[in-house]
Amino acid sequence: MPYRAPGSPATSRAQFLSGKPIRYYRPKGSPEVRHLIDEGFQAFNAGRLSEACQIFSEKMLLPANETMIGLTVAGAMTPAGLGGCVIELMDRGLVDFVISTGANLYHDLHYALNFTLTRGSPFMDDVELFEEGVIRIYDVLFPATVLLETDAYVREFIVRSGLNEPVATSEFHYLLGRDLLDRFPGSEEHSVVARAALAGVPIYTSSPGDSSIGMNIAYHELMNSSRLMIDPNKDVNEVCAIVLAGRQNGCVILGGGSPKNFYLQAQPTLWEVYGIPKGGNDYFIQITTDSVVWGGLSGATPAEAVSWGKVNPSVLQDTVVAYCDSTIAFPLFCEYVIGSPQGRRPRKELVHRRAELVAQLTREANAVRDGKSEGK
Repeated sequence: MPYRAPGSPATSRAQFLSGKPIRYYRPKGSPEVRHLIDEGFQAFNAGRLSEACQIFSEKMLLPANETMIGLTVAGAMTPAGLGGCVIELMDRGLVDFVISTGANLYHDLHYALNFTLTRGSPFMDDVELFEEGVIRIYDVLFPATVLLETDAYVREFIVRSGLNEPVATSEFHYLLGRDLLDRFPGSEEHSVVARAALAGVPIYTSSPGDSSIGMNIAYHELMNSSRLMIDPNKDVNEVCAIVLAGRQNGCVILGGGSPKNFYLQAQPTLWEVYGIPKGGNDYFIQITTDSVVWGGLSGATPAEAVSWGKVNPSVLQDTVVAYCDSTIAFPLFCEYVIGSPQGRRPRKELVHRRAELVAQLTREANAVRDGKSEGK
């Protein structure tokens, strides 16, 4: 819908929301897309995306490598309909755990709750949108009531859950996903949170207070005198334990920001803090539009990560940054890898193994500490 020129008639809420509904796109492994990427994406950032697809499907997914694969998600991916790609990767065992912004998980809930987000335009009069009760995320539009009703669902879930102590975000999201599965049958087809609970994929949020889910947890603590809170220490240790358990480790990073660093910091936490030398990640794939010259986290290169012990210096040939819009590149990437010969592998269902893995981390950390004490 074009920007309204001065003096033109006002637009109603119904007109604002008259665009096509946004649905979760589920990749099918298109051979035409694989042919395009293999044969047509030859140089510049097309070449880098092709390289990313090949590293993932021809190395990270090889059974012999037993790669523990993390997916980090920043940017408005679920409002844009890309949650379906994440669902497909989880269902096929192609990602073992997810670290996301809280906003992506919150907006994912709209789909589970059967609300509709519609296609719009980035060139709208936001004062009119506000007056008509319409929320805009770039060119994605939905009624403000969607926020209020999603908030109400989150608060009601918290009460139903009986949670009354500090928990990891993985535990909170798992229980939230189970609640969706129970109350909204079929939601696993339309919600990353619900599908993750079904597939046993832990979902972490690196900054839980920076989303409407966190806002509603804060409300519950204040208004109900609850002891429920998100314990970031549990998240840090669980992610470290998962990385420690991987024979090899690799990541797919969409955008950058806090989710990217939260994943990559696991390797320095192991060697720098716990004294367990893991050696750095074996694979590193990032899709971003951020340039390295600004010195920001999103643009930090795999080579720079080597200096921190985040990436194994001997495997830089298995790292790649494709400077592309994730909403374009990620579905192409998913079509490619899902259509590869290794496009499905057994799910690890790590959400049910978290205590076991943290216990192993504890044993190894204690061995290091006891060894240092004996050496004094």
